[in-house]
Amino acid sequence: MASVPSYDSDDPEQALKYAIRHVRGDRVQIIEGFIEPSTPTWDHEAAAETIRDQVRPRARELGCITGSGNLDLPGSANWFVPDIAVVPAAQAKGAAALLPEDTLLVVEVTSDANADTDRIVKRERYAEYRAPLYLVVDRQEKSVTVYSEPGGLGYTRVDGPHPFGARVRLPEPFGLDLDTGALA
Repeated sequence: MASVPSYDSDDPEQALKYAIRHVRGDRVQIIEGFIEPSTPTWDHEAAAETIRDQVRPRARELGCITGSGNLDLPGSANWFVPDIAVVPAAQAKGAAALLPEDTLLVVEVTSDANADTDRIVKRERYAEYRAPLYLVVDRQEKSVTVYSEPGGLGYTRVDGPHPFGARVRLPEPFGLDLDTGALA
């Protein structure tokens, strides 16, 4: 018989984040206090893979890994599972969750069910929690936007939206042009 995880906190934020880490099955996020299962379609996964394949070589040069692990936003009712996060390999080793500020890049690919969450809520929260680069692959609008330089009121630099098919510059530390042609 499997052991039952123990829990001993009266903090509602911790209770919510504890609960979703013990859900069996699909990926689960907390978005502004609401538990949302995330079951990407294959088309969604193909878009993420298009970006991941282009970013991965540079991520390795930087001593990083690409993945879709948990990102905690302490002090809020948010627990995100991005489509792609580039994080230092040393920080990822043994970590259950990282903070957005621990990333070099966060990528979200929109779906019909969550496009506004990725465009608005996550953009605001990733900036608030200092994710240095946020890339939105908007499948509904058929565009790619790069957000950088997080500040107190959100990202201070916005590059895009660029239509699918355009070459999109991913700033330092990546310094590479993404070919978005396969997204079209």
